[in-house]
Amino acid sequence: MDLPGTLSCDDELRHWPTDEAQARAVQDRLRPYVRLDEPGPQPGFAGTVVGVDVAYDDERDVVAAAAVALDARTLAVVDEATAVGRVSFPYIPGLLAFREIPTVLEALTRLTHTPDLVVCDGYGQAHPRRFGLASHLGVLTGLPTIGVAKNPFTFRYEPPGPERGATSPLLDRDAPGDDGEEVGRALRTQKGVKPVFVSVGHRVDLERACAHTLHLAAAYRLPETTRAADSLCRRALASA
Repeated sequence: MDLPGTLSCDDELRHWPTDEAQARAVQDRLRPYVRLDEPGPQPGFAGTVVGVDVAYDDERDVVAAAAVALDARTLAVVDEATAVGRVSFPYIPGLLAFREIPTVLEALTRLTHTPDLVVCDGYGQAHPRRFGLASHLGVLTGLPTIGVAKNPFTFRYEPPGPERGATSPLLDRDAPGDDGEEVGRALRTQKGVKPVFVSVGHRVDLERACAHTLHLAAAYRLPETTRAADSLCRRALASA
């Protein structure tokens, strides 16, 4: 599968950063390419939604990535692919995308279905530099992307209501303004369970990002895309 990115993934990968200063410079250079003015596809659209996730073996310095494509209406798995590689960047909070993207891109290119939406187990705009994994991956591939994380990173929120579908703003209190900046939302996907934290990546607005997450999390706290990709990347790592 060829990815429809407006930037050259090959060029970016050839000049992949090796230290913190280089990585921050890449974030600054690519961040203006993020598109926040498109609503993205409707939830339950006729197309393919892909979940991506990674697993690490730090002792062997190995990372395994999985991309699992689901029918966006029925949530049935229609395609899957994995890739295994070496960890190419040190662990630095806020720069985790640089450890994951090369292998995730390889897994995505091995799919036979072109994604209409990509769901990342991580952050997009809910990132100190507004350029988390979902935004970075979206800019490189040109695909609509959202981030669905298990925790709020460094941001604050009030607990949403207990019912499925309840939300509350995820806020950067250090940003200008009386209340700070809304960088995402805490979303209750199942009654009485902990929320997930949804943020825009690229070419999708926050309302639809939350609606997609709720549709994909029909039975469990996490979206089916994330659950399927998590299981597959762990199996790929175990057999690497």
